[in-house]
Amino acid sequence: MIDLLLIVLPAFLIFGTGYIGQRVLKLHIKSISTMSLYLMLPFLTFDTFYTNELNMNYLYMFVFTAGLALILIGFTLLVGKAAGADRPKMAAMLLGSLFPNSGNYGAPVVLFAFGATAFNYAVIIMVIHSLLVSSIGIFIASYGGGKSASPKHALLNILKMPVLYGVFFGVLLQLIHLELPATIVDGISLVGSASIPTVMLILGMQLAEIKPQKFEWKYVNTILLTRMAASPLIAAALVTFMPVDELIKSVFVILAAMPVAANTTMLALQFDVEPDLISFTTLITTLVSLVTIPLTLYLL
Repeated sequence: MIDLLLIVLPAFLIFGTGYIGQRVLKLHIKSISTMSLYLMLPFLTFDTFYTNELNMNYLYMFVFTAGLALILIGFTLLVGKAAGADRPKMAAMLLGSLFPNSGNYGAPVVLFAFGATAFNYAVIIMVIHSLLVSSIGIFIASYGGGKSASPKHALLNILKMPVLYGVFFGVLLQLIHLELPATIVDGISLVGSASIPTVMLILGMQLAEIKPQKFEWKYVNTILLTRMAASPLIAAALVTFMPVDELIKSVFVILAAMPVAANTTMLALQFDVEPDLISFTTLITTLVSLVTIPLTLYLL
C-alpha cells in the first residue's frame, strides 16, 4: 500500500509546488492556463493520435465514457431530488459528479502507475472528457445559472477546443500514412510533454485560490460520494463488458475515480452556478483522493 501511495505523492508534490508558488508569487492563473490549453495540449493530443495506431479501442472508450456519464447523470438527479436541491444546487452537483480531473491529475497518475502506453489511453479519454465538458457541461451550467445555451452555442464551444485540432491532424496524417521527420516528431513530443507538469502546477495554483466557505454538507457529501465512490464502482462494473485489454480497463477505472475536474470551476463562475461550492468540493475531493486513489490502484 505504501508503494501505491508513493505513486500518488509525486503528483501531490507538483500540486504543492503550484499551491505554494501561487500563495507567494500571486501569478495570473488564466494566462498560464490559456498557454497550456492553446500552445501545449494540442501538441500532446496530436502526438498521441499520430503515433498510436487507430483501432476499435478508441470507439469503445468513447461509448463507455459516454455511458458512464449518462448513468452518473441519472444517479445524481435521483440523489439531488431526494435532497431537495434547487436548480443551481442540482446543476452544481451534476458538474461536480460528472467530470473527473482526468487531465491535470488523472493522466499523470496513470503515467506514474502504468507507464507510457497507459498514458496514451488516458490522453484519449481526457479528450473525450473535454468534449463532454464543452457540451453537456455547458448545458448543465446554463440550466443552473439561468442563462441560455443553444445547441449552436455548445457546438461552437466544442469547435473552439484546440485539442480537437490536434486530434484531427494526428488522425489525418496517420490515415494518409504521411511520415513526419523524426526531428519534427521529437519537437512536437517535447512541447506536448511539457503540458503535463504545467497542468499539474495549474491545479495546485487553482486550489490556492479557494477560500473556506460554509455550505450545506448534504450537497458536499453528495458530490464527494458520487465522484469518489459511485463513479469508480460503476466504471468497474462497466469495464466487465468492455471488449478491450486489461490495461485500458484499469485506465478507465482509475480516471473514473479522480476528483472533481478543476475546469468545472470555470464553468460555474461563468454561469454563476454555485462557484464556491464547486471550488470547495474540488479541494475536498482532491485531498480525499490521497487515500482513495492508492486504494483504487490496490484493488485494480
